[in-house]
Amino acid sequence: MSTKSTESTPSIQAKPNAQKVERWGLFEIALEGPQTRNPFLDVRLSARFECDGHAFEPEGFYDGDGIYRVRCSPDVEGTWTFATRSNRPELDGATGSFECVAPSPGNHGPVRVRRTFHFEYADGTPYYPFGTTCYVWTHQGEKIEKQTLDTLAHAPFNKVRMCVFPKRYSWNENEPEFYPFEGAPPTDWDFGRFDPAFFRHFERRVGDLLALGIEADIILFHPYDKGYWGYDRMTRDTDDRYLRYLIARLAAYRNVWWSLANEFDLMRAKTMDDWHRFAGIVVEHDPYTRMRSIHNCRTFYDYTKPWVTHASVQNGSAVEDFGRAGLLREPYEKPIVYDEVKYEGNVAHRWGNLSAEEMVHRVWQGVIAGTYVTHGETYVHPDEVLWWAKGGVLHGQSPERIAFLRRIVEETAPDGLDPIDKWQNLRLAGQPGKYFLLYFGKECPTEWTFELPTKAMAGFEEGARFRVEVIDTWDMTIAPVEGLLEAEPQGMYIYACDRNPKVALPGKPYMALRIVPA
Repeated sequence: MSTKSTESTPSIQAKPNAQKVERWGLFEIALEGPQTRNPFLDVRLSARFECDGHAFEPEGFYDGDGIYRVRCSPDVEGTWTFATRSNRPELDGATGSFECVAPSPGNHGPVRVRRTFHFEYADGTPYYPFGTTCYVWTHQGEKIEKQTLDTLAHAPFNKVRMCVFPKRYSWNENEPEFYPFEGAPPTDWDFGRFDPAFFRHFERRVGDLLALGIEADIILFHPYDKGYWGYDRMTRDTDDRYLRYLIARLAAYRNVWWSLANEFDLMRAKTMDDWHRFAGIVVEHDPYTRMRSIHNCRTFYDYTKPWVTHASVQNGSAVEDFGRAGLLREPYEKPIVYDEVKYEGNVAHRWGNLSAEEMVHRVWQGVIAGTYVTHGETYVHPDEVLWWAKGGVLHGQSPERIAFLRRIVEETAPDGLDPIDKWQNLRLAGQPGKYFLLYFGKECPTEWTFELPTKAMAGFEEGARFRVEVIDTWDMTIAPVEGLLEAEPQGMYIYACDRNPKVALPGKPYMALRIVPA
């Protein structure tokens, strides 16, 4: 690693793994620079990283105590070179190189869109978001935060929705340990100076999620401040500077997703022009094009906008019954994630008292419609530690059943689940000619007569034979049906199986069938 041979050239201190960094890992250079005046306002720093035609130029950031950092997440294997650029000579023109090596087991790269409505990791491995919500778990202190991580390590969730700023809301009125700006709570802030300790702590938790294989869906703004700290009504310049600082610190983490806001339409101090500007900042300054969206309350955002990678939707009614969840796929032509469908819990608010059965049913309804649903839990706790806000431990019965569904989807559907016949058979999802999942919801049938629409049979010849398994989504059992069922065309629209007996069902709700070719 070399630098310019001048007296003012900085020494570049790399992390211990800096000479060799795995693909999609995190490389960092640290430089000593000026501490006078205001480094957050007066110093500009970036670095250009290049390898074999691939190039990134992320911004750097001031991390306090005279240390400046620039981070890169290399996306190809080989030798990468870098050169810094700055308006300060102490930081300008430092050069060096590092080797990007093969990713370690479990590192599949960042998530991206696959086949319009689904997701995959950068190496092509399918990714199915079975997420949960813990809005401000990173603001609860070491004990609860470690408890949250221990819970997540044994839970089925592979995405966590989480706020950057602390939250002041029902069951969540405690002061955080760290604040994003220098000053004193609740409102005596110097918005021109970030507190690096706050951001170091937050990014450590993002790294903890990465170690667990969990995506961090980072909520950049939220309305649950109402002026108490004032983070919901900062000036335009402060908003923009905050976004660029956070992106500089976090974009190189491959598990980062950006959510511009939770319930953006409740933030009365922001206009639609503000949200468009924020989106532009994220697009311009995140060199890795991480997943991007914005979450609504009453008013839908225009998810057709090019900057949006997927729709992050609040709508509980969409996943109450068959067919509704899929209605958003066509107008947006993007993955649909119902990130808030109400929560399993027992609070008085109507948004937080779903039964576990209803929570699981809503996740199944989303999956059958070719969409995705995020879990949440709001059980009253004597110390006001509710999972949806603070994390801690899970008390509900839905997570293990969501884990059961996740296993079924991952085992069955490498290409994702899509509606097979959205005009007629809303219970059926899969891929034509490959595999099918049929969900009966709250109906209680005692038998099923083999019947698949002709669209499902694309790629099959007459007389195709199938294995069928009966799935109890609540008791979490899978029972194979004896023998094979042979399908023949009957009329214009269906394939049926008259020569085989009907499939017996237990006459209870929440049953499903898995149907795969023999």
